[in-house]
Amino acid sequence: MATVLLTIGSTIAVALISLIGTVFTTKAGNDKIQHELDKHNAVQDTKLEELTREVRQHNDFATRIPVIEQRVTALEKETFRNK
Repeated sequence: MATVLLTIGSTIAVALISLIGTVFTTKAGNDKIQHELDKHNAVQDTKLEELTREVRQHNDFATRIPVIEQRVTALEKETFRNK
């Protein structure tokens, strides 16, 4: 009977030690993963901000080009009309 209790006690102790080790290992792994995700998100945010800036710059040109074309056309007409 004492041998059985000793075996059960030893098994429970080993299981608890394994559980504690697993919890610590998992927490360390999760912290590392979270750090990597935070770093990845920061890089993505920077890329998104740069892309947004470029799109705004492009849209500004897309708005200004037709106005410039109209002015050039008007200047051409005026130039050739005065000759």
